[in-house]
Amino acid sequence: MKGEFWLGCLYIALAAVIFSTMEVLLKLPAVAGAFHPMQITMERFLVGGLCLLPLALRALKKLGRRLTRRDLAFFALTGFLNIPLGMVLYQLAITHGQANVVAVIFSGNPIFVTLLAFLMLSEDIHWNNLAALGAEVLGILAIVDPWGNQEISAACVILSILAALFFSLYAVLGKKKTAKVGSIVVTCFSFLLGAGELFLLLLLGHTGLGAALYGAVGLDVFCDVPFLQGLSATTLPYFLFIGVVNCAAGYVFHMLAIEKTSATHGSLVFFFKPILAPLFALAVLGEAITRPIALGILFFLAGSLLSILPEILRERRAKGAALTETEGTRS
Repeated sequence: MKGEFWLGCLYIALAAVIFSTMEVLLKLPAVAGAFHPMQITMERFLVGGLCLLPLALRALKKLGRRLTRRDLAFFALTGFLNIPLGMVLYQLAITHGQANVVAVIFSGNPIFVTLLAFLMLSEDIHWNNLAALGAEVLGILAIVDPWGNQEISAACVILSILAALFFSLYAVLGKKKTAKVGSIVVTCFSFLLGAGELFLLLLLGHTGLGAALYGAVGLDVFCDVPFLQGLSATTLPYFLFIGVVNCAAGYVFHMLAIEKTSATHGSLVFFFKPILAPLFALAVLGEAITRPIALGILFFLAGSLLSILPEILRERRAKGAALTETEGTRS
């Protein structure tokens, strides 16, 4: 059991490092300067979904189950929430703001998941979850620094918060389906259908009617989006890393971390991300970790600790009680 746990810790570390490079890679000139923001959003999830497809089909075969029309409709809904809504907003936040700001704010999504699960699924919520949410709200205020001279884009902050909320909604809605078919099936088909939906929306932007509709609502970013722009021998390694490693392997490592430890331990990935991602952004992009951003990171870390540590203690107490009961029964 100890060996399994330490293997799980390795998976947590791998997932944390992979997820922490996402915003930095999308902001690199080799990516941001080569690919259209909506193009890379659609194509990275398409590649990630295709990489997960063999694993998802294998999981379905083990369950002896075939996907129904209702399943596909559900994945179309979760895919739409995640990609054409959540990840489009996430990409726009990165395009119009700093990678370190987006990384820190988006890392708060587990707290949003807990709150939405309470509101939508009537799952238990504890004092520490509410305290964690309060700490992350303070973290956002610290980053924005409304009383100082910090030049952080308000649009970037708002887009990051909305992206985290839509991603959390996708995660909460996927919980019941995950219990039936497994998280890798839900993720794979949500990726593929969500990428397909975004493709259709972008295809509409190539028509006169679509361009007029998008222009009327301020969505010019959906108009005339190229689908093959930027692909070259120079950019292909970045493109494949984002699609294969960030979108597919990162998810698999996170899933294995939860499998080998627990969901609570697995959420440590999002504790380490607000530490690692700003360091990567500083080293690679030269984005300074200013005092307001550093303070915001501390609040987010406090929120993560408030959310995670009490849950770990509850798990240990429950295991200890179960072990004591088992030993009492044997004697």
